[in-house]
Amino acid sequence: MAVRKYFCTFPQHLIKEPIISHTLNAEFGVIPNIRAASINEQIALIAVEIEGPLEKIEESVVFLRERGVTVEEIKDEDPPTSL
Repeated sequence: MAVRKYFCTFPQHLIKEPIISHTLNAEFGVIPNIRAASINEQIALIAVEIEGPLEKIEESVVFLRERGVTVEEIKDEDPPTSL
């Protein structure tokens, strides 16, 4: 099982749809874990971890983008080194 982290920006017309909490698991069998969110009536900004087979994670990201969600992968950076 792989885990990938993403920052998702939902447009206004998708805010009330349970795309992350329900659809990703039901359609792709991945496990979404919302780590942070800021939601108002105009936009939703969500940081989410998605766990599952890498192929299914990638399919779920394509699905989100096709629906109009902006999806950016969050890459873990190497820890800073001491000087």
